[in-house]
Amino acid sequence: MRPGARNLITDVAGLSVGNAEDHVIRTGATVLLGARPFTAAVHVMGGAPGTRETDLLAPDKLVHEVDALVLSGGSAFGLDAASGVADGLRAMGRGFAVGDARVPIVPGAILFDLLNGGDKSWAENPYKRLGRAALAAVAPDFALGTAGAGTGATTQGLKGGLGSASAILENGVTVGALVAVNALGSVTIGHSPQFWAAPWEIGVEFGGLGLPAQFEPAREPAADKRAKEATTIAVVATDAVLSQAETLRMAVAAHDGMARAIVPSHTPFDGDLVFAAATGEKPLADRSSALFLIGHAAAACLARAIARAVYAAEARPGDVLPAWSDRFGHG
Repeated sequence: MRPGARNLITDVAGLSVGNAEDHVIRTGATVLLGARPFTAAVHVMGGAPGTRETDLLAPDKLVHEVDALVLSGGSAFGLDAASGVADGLRAMGRGFAVGDARVPIVPGAILFDLLNGGDKSWAENPYKRLGRAALAAVAPDFALGTAGAGTGATTQGLKGGLGSASAILENGVTVGALVAVNALGSVTIGHSPQFWAAPWEIGVEFGGLGLPAQFEPAREPAADKRAKEATTIAVVATDAVLSQAETLRMAVAAHDGMARAIVPSHTPFDGDLVFAAATGEKPLADRSSALFLIGHAAAACLARAIARAVYAAEARPGDVLPAWSDRFGHG
């Protein structure tokens, strides 16, 4: 497999991404929008998830397609980002038709960034505004690192962030990942700058540092991060024609990428989840083989995207943790 032209989830044709941030609050929201409704599913493996409209993504439910997916900071407050996106989509005339009414279908997930040094003394929930602003910003290209839902994210010992990556398979199918990394665990190995995701790196997309000559034991998560709670939330996408059940299997497979890139992952304190999206542009010839490869590519893309999120994070005044580039002096 090789990266797409942008090495972003938007290499999957028909998808665009928008970010919005508030650097005073140290938070933000990210929207994945389809040119038309797309098949979606979700799989949750963390012990502390925060979600909106995820029950309807089960294969036995009425609605199999959604208009957008939203990742946001803010813990439970951040669920309101999807309301801002829904308002914007309704104004665009989009949504599930029920008689003369249009109801935008906008599942979302949140991460906990309420103790990251930002000013959280708002009088009115800011996330509806951030969601609407993120929708207005959707484009094929978007910022990584300290951007969107990753603006206020942290990991074990380092700033987290927003990451993305893509892969084009030999059969022509494109797979991509988008992730906001706010993990309890560590994305780097011991005290070194190297990433757990190094075996899946393509080129030098997160420094080309490889693995350390000798692994340090995985560190026990520090008490301060444990108390703050966490969560890594992601989307994997493909242009293949998939049923909702097959889309769900892609989400399940992608969790392997999270476990490869974050140590530990899927803890009781993380709300780790993966949305999956299938735009249905490319029929699959050898279906069983293609589904296997799509799941593998989704996991590899997600691992790479997680490392890219931390690698691209930027230091800002008042940070409670250093950025990767700030600690290791290059990037």
